[in-house]
Amino acid sequence: MTSMPIARPAHEAAKTEPRGPQAAMLDLLFTRGVKLLMGLLLVLGLALPLLAMLSKVVGVENGLAGVWAYLSSARFLWLLGNSVKVSLSTVALVVPLAYVFAYALQRSWIPGKRVLRSISLLPLMAPSMLSAIALIYLFGNQGLLKSWFAEGIYGFSGILLGQAFYNFPMALMILVSALGMADARLYDASISMGANHWKTFVNVTWPGTRYAVFAACCLVFTQTITNFGIPVVIGGDYQVLAMEAYKSVVGQQKFSEGALIGSILLVPALISFAVDAWMRRLRGSQVSSQAATYVAPRNRSRDALLLVIAGTIGLALLSLVVVAVAASLINFWPYDLSLSLRHYDFEASGDVGWLAYRNSLTLASLTALIGTPVIFTCAYLMEKTRGGWLDGVLRLLCLLPMAVPGLVMGLGYVFFFNHPGNPLGGLYGGIALMVVCCVVRFLTPAQMTATTALRQLNDEIEAASLSLKVPLLTTFGRVTVPICLPALIEVFRYLFVSSMTSVSALIFLYSPDTVLAAVAVLNLDDSGNVGAAAALASLILLTSACVSLLLYLLSRGLLKHTQHWRSAPV
Repeated sequence: MTSMPIARPAHEAAKTEPRGPQAAMLDLLFTRGVKLLMGLLLVLGLALPLLAMLSKVVGVENGLAGVWAYLSSARFLWLLGNSVKVSLSTVALVVPLAYVFAYALQRSWIPGKRVLRSISLLPLMAPSMLSAIALIYLFGNQGLLKSWFAEGIYGFSGILLGQAFYNFPMALMILVSALGMADARLYDASISMGANHWKTFVNVTWPGTRYAVFAACCLVFTQTITNFGIPVVIGGDYQVLAMEAYKSVVGQQKFSEGALIGSILLVPALISFAVDAWMRRLRGSQVSSQAATYVAPRNRSRDALLLVIAGTIGLALLSLVVVAVAASLINFWPYDLSLSLRHYDFEASGDVGWLAYRNSLTLASLTALIGTPVIFTCAYLMEKTRGGWLDGVLRLLCLLPMAVPGLVMGLGYVFFFNHPGNPLGGLYGGIALMVVCCVVRFLTPAQMTATTALRQLNDEIEAASLSLKVPLLTTFGRVTVPICLPALIEVFRYLFVSSMTSVSALIFLYSPDTVLAAVAVLNLDDSGNVGAAAALASLILLTSACVSLLLYLLSRGLLKHTQHWRSAPV
């Protein structure tokens, strides 16, 4: 028999196929040039700011003795205890609820799954303070349901509920993905051995999802302990480390103290990231390429129970959004409930609202328009070409933003770009630096989305183009990009919405002319104008939802023309 020819990887084909000098030079500039520029961006936008922040710790008064004195002080231990308590409580509340919600979406036949899924994503489309504002309108001193909390909503209870609302969709996305990767053969084997539903869950479902549960716990803990927007709005006298770092830098100009707290907040994020990466490798070794898709059998009693639980959770999430939007449209809560648009008259607040909204639209649009091609191109080159040591360094730098909280990154930018001796200091306070910050901060999830799509493409595409002496850049533009349009649209949506709602990093970088909408929400609430804060937060939510819907409709139209080959008969 005649053996079939074996396709060679793209990098091997490049060594053996003769290339024209212009095509070879173009490929070299495309591969090495883009990688070097991406590496430079990550060094300037991540590595050097982190080093600048860590170097500020040395500036603490009395050096190491001063650091130890601060870490052993009663105030620091009180702040640390509060932060850990609220973070662990948020994990204990959010992860079990998100697991049940994800189980209802993936392992039941309940109606309205799309509606429930859409509702669960609403917290991602608004700044984190929206939940705190809604809780104040519901349970605050003038709230309609203030009797529900005898000791008041301000403090631990308010922070816990606000953090639960904000972190729920993040945990849900991880758990939905894990529950959707079940192997039907394991469930068939369990049923054939006479195991009931509980034993099947304990012996099959839980072992397959426990790594995802741990990852969700790490993410929720890190996001909670580093978030200061919710504690600032509804924390009252219950103060946490993230709020202390924010006040040290913005309010008291204690940069060394802020850097010290930022360094401390970096530790749990790095530990969680390292352990999660280790557990991902363990989980990956258990996934079989021959796994069959599992479809849960119908069970009326189970589905009825899951529908009640998921419906209650969805109603709670939707209620906070509705209350915040309604509060922005009510004349004077709770005494005059007539509808009014006076809270949207931001000119009464010095026009900061509309200026901030326009700045946020500009920032989100530029971040998505610039970040999407940059991140996708970098992911393509790292996945489809070989660059030796440069690839290893670049992969490490691309993973690092996931382990750096926004608060820590913002502090690093302050200490690095606002340094008098930095020639790039002119960027500080401008939209350009904020775009760099957003692209770097949200790079890792966006790159993972792009890489997942690229790994579905066969390497023979690049090998064929090289054998035909077609420049790699041409293949990338004419073949790879059209095929991966769904991933490109998702990356664009993620970057736009995340930049529109981001607070933690950008609050240290704006100037009076470049104030952002999410930051203005915090400032308006701090000045006592809660109605205007609710209006601006609702405007951000509406904008993010509309853009997401438009991108969804656009993707459906584009996919009919560019992805028809996926459904075409062989």
